[in-house]
Amino acid sequence: MATRLDRKLVAETALGLLNDVGLEGLTLRRIAKELDVQAPALYWHFKNKQELLDEMATELYERMTAPMTAAGADAGGDWKALLAESCRGMRRTLLGYRDGGKVFGGTRLRHSAPMQPMETYMAVLTGAGFRPHRAACAWFTVYTYTIGYVIEEQSVFPVPGEPWRDPTYDLDDRERRLGADFPLTVVAGEELFGDTARGFEDGLEAVIAGIEAALLHGA
Repeated sequence: MATRLDRKLVAETALGLLNDVGLEGLTLRRIAKELDVQAPALYWHFKNKQELLDEMATELYERMTAPMTAAGADAGGDWKALLAESCRGMRRTLLGYRDGGKVFGGTRLRHSAPMQPMETYMAVLTGAGFRPHRAACAWFTVYTYTIGYVIEEQSVFPVPGEPWRDPTYDLDDRERRLGADFPLTVVAGEELFGDTARGFEDGLEAVIAGIEAALLHGA
């Protein structure tokens, strides 16, 4: 039995179970079994699954913090490098967990400790000439792009670290079914469901270019 049951231990255990059971299979009862405690013991720490997800997201964010903060230090004031490296680090972390994007997206951080990276990003962006509100918009834009991309990417490749593709997104099958009537859709599918790592980089480059045009130099 765990010697000291607290929120952090429960969240770490839940993250450890994700690759086995996925988000839908992750229940307080299953976590309690892993911790060798009775399920009601967890309700002292979490009223419901959403509170647990918030704690899990906070733990994930803390695991991202070191490389993201390093990205800010290494950027040397280069705001494009800062945004790109931070998003790459976020994507790598989330892809390490089954349904990682879904776990992280839409949740609330549980305390203020992870706020330091945001302060770093804002400082670099405003130092590069962004007005504060536009700096915030720039960060939120690449952040939501990354979260959304990972959620879609994990629909195609649901098993972390494995090249197994969900048959729904089999490119040859899509071409056989759609090619005669929807040839352009087939081409789009190759982009959307093919090399997702390259697709992420292409999209990130486009997003950052748009941020520069619209938020830094735009009226």
